[in-house]
Amino acid sequence: MVKFLDLQAQYRSLQPQMNEAIHGVLDEAQFIGGRYTQKFEEAFAETVGVPYCIGVGNGTDALELAIEALDLPPGSEIIVPANTFIASAEAVTRQGHRVVFCDSDPDDYTIDVSSMESVITDRTAAVVVVHLYGLPAAMDEVMAVARRHDLRIVEDCAQAHGARYKGQHVGSLGDVATFSFYPGKIIGAYGDGGAVLTSDENIARHVRMAANHGRMAKYNHEFEGRCSRLDALQAAVLSVKLPHLEEWVSARQRVAARYRAGLASCADIRLPAERPGREHAYHLYVIRTQHRDELQRYLAEQGVETSVHYPTPLPMLPAYAYLGAADANLVANSQGTQLLSLPMGEHLTDAEVDEVARDICEFFAR
Repeated sequence: MVKFLDLQAQYRSLQPQMNEAIHGVLDEAQFIGGRYTQKFEEAFAETVGVPYCIGVGNGTDALELAIEALDLPPGSEIIVPANTFIASAEAVTRQGHRVVFCDSDPDDYTIDVSSMESVITDRTAAVVVVHLYGLPAAMDEVMAVARRHDLRIVEDCAQAHGARYKGQHVGSLGDVATFSFYPGKIIGAYGDGGAVLTSDENIARHVRMAANHGRMAKYNHEFEGRCSRLDALQAAVLSVKLPHLEEWVSARQRVAARYRAGLASCADIRLPAERPGREHAYHLYVIRTQHRDELQRYLAEQGVETSVHYPTPLPMLPAYAYLGAADANLVANSQGTQLLSLPMGEHLTDAEVDEVARDICEFFAR
């Protein structure tokens, strides 16, 4: 079996440090807030290169809180790329705004900047830029459009821990950024977790208050908020993992390079695009083929685990039927049946990567 992801192997590689960190929290019995959460927030802010990091309950809450902190006019339009997880759009509507879908780039699947600009109206206030699969979006172009139209930029970095744009970590480029620490992420918690990062002191203050019942001091509630906090156990787990981020991203990039070499002769698949100045973190290694379903079944028979991200583009989901975009002429609307995620992670050996590539080539040779 070639596993798609192996969190057990990752835990075993960190077991002594991880157990020590978890037992440290248990011994102190300070499970909400405290030094473990503060330590991780400070370290992650320094890693990304921004002054403020606020740990929250999960990546979806992070997006909602980030959008709330922008203080946009009620009912604003916010642009979201069609090919992403529903949280990117869900956060918009749950903050009382209107989601407007734009297309995905046909080659690298991140936001199509021309399509983004084409759907801007006088009600558009922001854009959620998703660094999909770990590849940074074309941020120079996105920011140029945003400046022309006075739009705020939310970076959705849920899949892009450690990715860089022209040497700069994603999460440090827009007005505000969000991360998910779902267990399967490049650095994941042992449960749910998320974070909001920004260089704007006012945004940071609002997010920290809103995530803690609208307060900075106990019982001094300045407005109604919610309860969405990164607990100390998850922060301790993440603090053990964070120093390995660069190492794990490098390992994923080596796996990607080996896939690229092994699959170079397969004419019937499209490999992940590589873009100058946009350093891919390879949270996912996604290939494209018109024979996706047959290939996935064949790989399963060979003992290779794969997954699909995402089977249904957002405009085609029942949740967004009211927008009437299911029949729109979007590249993203045709991608859902063609994209396949191969095993990816630092757990993979060269032999396993070669086996996956060989199985794929054998499938197409048939």
